[in-house]
Amino acid sequence: MAQRAPELSDKLQEFILKQKMFFVATAGSEGRINLSPKGLDTLRILDKNRVVWLNLTGSGNETSVHVQENGRITMMFCAFEGGALILRLYGQARAIHSRNAEWQTLIDLFPPNVGARQIIDVSVDLVQSSCGTGVPLFDYVSDRDQLVRSAEMKGEDGIRAYWRERNQTSLDGKPTHIID
Repeated sequence: MAQRAPELSDKLQEFILKQKMFFVATAGSEGRINLSPKGLDTLRILDKNRVVWLNLTGSGNETSVHVQENGRITMMFCAFEGGALILRLYGQARAIHSRNAEWQTLIDLFPPNVGARQIIDVSVDLVQSSCGTGVPLFDYVSDRDQLVRSAEMKGEDGIRAYWRERNQTSLDGKPTHIID
């Protein structure tokens, strides 16, 4: 039976911190829905109704476009080990870029990463947990290091060139504002 709450309890915060992967879903007012897996050491819980994650440079930039357009976001965490649980966080998000005043305060929460693209700041207004008994059990082996190594090999200038070439527009042709 699904349970709803207006905020993250201490127990649910502990559950989130144990997860090696989470999923993010966003959508603009029209066009495609984006659903992306996230991992590495990129998530921080700031309080019972606020989480941030470091959005690293990747092949697309859909999340940023969608949250700049309307802010709607859903984050999902699944227990792949131990007791079954699915946890969804619903809320409003905003993209914070390195040119924004809050960037410096928040970026220091994460390990240095040359591929840091945005920080997505989520105000959680609904927490929903459900059984998750249909989610299979998986054993965590390790994080993949290709994304971090690729960014390090490109360096800051190479990352900015990549943004100009591949992160300027969404799949639906909307501007990402990654470079303004």
